[in-house]
Amino acid sequence: MANIRLKGITKTFGNVTALNDLHLEVADGEFFVLLGRTGAGKTTTLRVVAGLEKPTAGQVFIDDQDVGRWGPAERDVALVLQQYSLYPRYTVRENLEFPLKSPIRHYDAADIGERVGRVARTLRIEPLLDRKVDRLSGGEMQRVSIGRAIVREPRVFLMDEPLSALDAKLREALRIELKNLQMNLGATFLFVTHDQIEAMSMGDKIGVLDEGQLVQTGAPHEIYADPINTFVARSVGSPPMNLIDGQLAGSEAVTATGERLPLNGKGKGAGAAGRPLIFGIRPEDIFLEADAPAQARVHDVENHGVEKIVTLRMGENFLHATVPAQTSLEIDEEIRFSWNPDKVVVFDGDSGVNLSHAGR
Repeated sequence: MANIRLKGITKTFGNVTALNDLHLEVADGEFFVLLGRTGAGKTTTLRVVAGLEKPTAGQVFIDDQDVGRWGPAERDVALVLQQYSLYPRYTVRENLEFPLKSPIRHYDAADIGERVGRVARTLRIEPLLDRKVDRLSGGEMQRVSIGRAIVREPRVFLMDEPLSALDAKLREALRIELKNLQMNLGATFLFVTHDQIEAMSMGDKIGVLDEGQLVQTGAPHEIYADPINTFVARSVGSPPMNLIDGQLAGSEAVTATGERLPLNGKGKGAGAAGRPLIFGIRPEDIFLEADAPAQARVHDVENHGVEKIVTLRMGENFLHATVPAQTSLEIDEEIRFSWNPDKVVVFDGDSGVNLSHAGR
């Protein structure tokens, strides 16, 4: 396997800049998830690593070798796409054998058979080997597509939203299988998605991409608990972090609607007093209590089985709170709430930058 390093990658298409001075490192054996909205530059990043796009500026290193002059085949990477890149009139076996019969690879029949058999067992597609691909379900086709990638044991796996076309239940099952596969292979995965649940549940590390630039990189729990700015706060977590406009008054947060909530000294010493601020709090860190300091009305209640996600209306602001399933609430009911002051993240009201990251 191998590590990946992108150094100062810029990629333009005419007047459009898809990637802008991108620096990215993926460690050997790491499952790295690149998270971003449509148009953020995720697919372009994969294509640059794969050698399908030549960067306008910058260098690509695989296993510490500059591969800028190498073609896609020389880079020895496997690209798995959303669209199942399979030959529909071939059987599953023939699709798995195809990458091993390339003129630049030399495998004998016994070796090909052994590799195909091992991959089929790993992905539990042995009963499908003699079935034509056009008779498979979406989940089966994606398993075969992944099998085509791993059968030749490439140095790096590149995955472009491979689960996004599947239904929710199947996506959940394949997330688990794909992560287990990566751990068993000890392989280097660069996986791109716009789905924050995929990113949080699968990645050893997440990189949040916005307009061709890497905004923040870190372990899922680090980015979730301490986002570098309000963009990342909104991008990671479902529901996303609540963002409330206000100001600092002593050891309290005063919201734009006049509610006062404890802060435990957060924001002090960062020049926060007297300037516009945004207070970030995760839904699970908001508590509904009869004697709590702040007031809101119940706008909506979503029952998720083990819990409810309650939307609260506070003036013109809407907040999400995660509460136990047995909590009884009525629409438009007036309630009181508080938050965990140790979990509040304070952002600058103008720039949106997390004050604890400012100046780093």
